[in-house]
Amino acid sequence: MTDTAPSYPPRVKLVTEKWGMLQSLRAARRNLIEIIPEVALHQPIVSGKMGKPWHMLMDPDGIRHVLRDGLEDYPKSDITKNILRPAIGDSMFVAEGAHWRWQRRAAAPVFSHRNVANLAPIMSKAADRSCARIEAHVGRATDMYAEMVTSTFEVISDVTFSGNESFDRAAIHKAIDSYIDSTAKVSLFDIMGLPMWIPRPSRMMSSGGMKSMKSMADKVINNRAPKAEDEVPDLLDLLMAGEDPETKRSMNTSELRDNLLTFIVAGHETTALTLGWALFLCAFDETVQTRARAEAQSVLQGRTATEADIAQLPYIQQIIDETLRLYPPAAFLSRTAQKQDELCGRPIAPGDTVMLPVYALHRSRLLWDDPDAFDPDRFAKDNKIDRFAYLPFGDGPRVCIGMSFAVQEAVIILATILSRFKFTRVKGKDPEPVLILTLRPEGGVWLNVEKA
Repeated sequence: MTDTAPSYPPRVKLVTEKWGMLQSLRAARRNLIEIIPEVALHQPIVSGKMGKPWHMLMDPDGIRHVLRDGLEDYPKSDITKNILRPAIGDSMFVAEGAHWRWQRRAAAPVFSHRNVANLAPIMSKAADRSCARIEAHVGRATDMYAEMVTSTFEVISDVTFSGNESFDRAAIHKAIDSYIDSTAKVSLFDIMGLPMWIPRPSRMMSSGGMKSMKSMADKVINNRAPKAEDEVPDLLDLLMAGEDPETKRSMNTSELRDNLLTFIVAGHETTALTLGWALFLCAFDETVQTRARAEAQSVLQGRTATEADIAQLPYIQQIIDETLRLYPPAAFLSRTAQKQDELCGRPIAPGDTVMLPVYALHRSRLLWDDPDAFDPDRFAKDNKIDRFAYLPFGDGPRVCIGMSFAVQEAVIILATILSRFKFTRVKGKDPEPVLILTLRPEGGVWLNVEKA
């Protein structure tokens, strides 16, 4: 259910009554955001019990403690790990402690500013191909979310497998969609707090596609030939060359595969969502769209955006930032307390689940002015925002390693598209925000397309 008041883009109606376990489970499997209580928008912390105690934290200082200062005391929850491991194994996104630290140190140089900037031409080419496809829909409606999925998957596959290995990209894409649609849903066993060694039936049923995807990735890694000196290394090349400066450890085939699949699963899905929602919001507010188009056309002068243009596209960047506030792809984070603690004056016991409902944090009445409104100017250069009140990429030592890559890609593609096309909403087809693993626009983002 969504509350679509005329002055606000689509938003989820949060729960205003106390639910039992089965009602909560039904809501969580349909749309995880629906289990967030409305009161979470007005308080720093909300607590309850369902199988075991839980706490939803919306306080920046408390979040800073969980994500940064007390990192070791709040590892990712067992539910999160159980959902993600079938696809990405014990990659740095899931790993904890020393196993996470060495992987993170080995991979950090992969996403240096220089390496990310070197991959920008691939993003620009994808933006051009996307515009060519959109051109075919001028004068009628098209699902721009589906188009953004295509565009960002081209980017992530090209920057990952530039060696043109025999890699079935369609099969990978299908396996990812199947995994998110079935495996990533919360089960009754999760809600009841049953041990993770008890199999979750839905996750067992979709294992075939994931095994095939991992097998293909292993083959590509084992067959990868060294790049010539004048060739730009892709993500796989950089990961294979990576080494932890402290332990001198490098990733073996399974570790390379798991981290590579992490980048593929997260790298295209989250950016596609950001771009799809951003285009809808631009159609929702034509004043914003007109201003963005004027900026993009002034800077680009008819050409495709490049990495060098990003600094001259501040309003496009603000639209991306505001889109990530209203519709954060990772809209719900979960941690498990390891020792006795206190958050916002509330006692936290070992084993308690501490949830960071990013969707509610970004719409908190205590932290944001008119939080449900689409207002890119709230991210203007002179405005100060508490970094732990805005978490589209998480924060602390485990902040998303691909953040700069994702933002660069989103700005390049959005600026190029808005400079060439105009979008308006299709009556009766506004998307509904639904969170399973990521915050997707249910029904797609259907927009009318016109030449700019």
